[in-house]
Amino acid sequence: MAGQSGSFDYYMSLLRYGDLGWSDELLRGLGLTVQISLCAYAVGFCLGLLGAGAKLSSNIWLKRLADLYTTIIRAVPELLLILLLFYSGTSALKALLIAIGVPADKVDISGFAAAVAALGFIYGAYMTEILRGAIQAVPKGQMEAARAYGMRPALRFRRILFPLMLRYALPGMGNQWLNITKDSAYITVTGSVVELLSAGTNAAGGTKEYLFFYSMTACVFLVLTVASMLTLAALEKRLNRGMRR
Repeated sequence: MAGQSGSFDYYMSLLRYGDLGWSDELLRGLGLTVQISLCAYAVGFCLGLLGAGAKLSSNIWLKRLADLYTTIIRAVPELLLILLLFYSGTSALKALLIAIGVPADKVDISGFAAAVAALGFIYGAYMTEILRGAIQAVPKGQMEAARAYGMRPALRFRRILFPLMLRYALPGMGNQWLNITKDSAYITVTGSVVELLSAGTNAAGGTKEYLFFYSMTACVFLVLTVASMLTLAALEKRLNRGMRR
């Protein structure tokens, strides 16, 4: 095998599917990366809506809490935040569950859930600012007309504010999706889940072909990014139907 190193056939053999190659591990890593990114993005979006609502509310304490949240998240490096949230958050949740009576031997927080929570909490701060700006960009006349028709607040949000807000927020939200797919690679430092970068690292370590497998991992991330950009472009075009250019 060592004598074949560097040949095209040798590298293709490394990408076989099954026990003789590493394609299945890379594909599983890609699938886990997408799952982590989607779940964390959903968590971040929900936190962003809450944060934006807090920043736009008339309650001074909610505003200050939201400002503190976004300031801290944007001030601390993301890798450090992931380590802090992953380990301290997991320990705190375990202690809380034990304190309320859950047996210690039954407390088991999965690495996947911890990774999603950490990334979602971080990206919630960025989503907060994006959604706050998008809400403020919605013409006030639209909401005033909805009130004049007697729409309740929940109905106004669902039919008027939310669809219009998405049009203004989508470019920023798209950028955050691209960022979160890349930042999911930070989870590899925790060793909790085998996402795409971890799978590439395992393949590189197992074969000693570091340049090849790290390059392949980069190519997979590139494909994921291009596919995401095309999807976001189609979604933006759909949301902007009927809008004057």
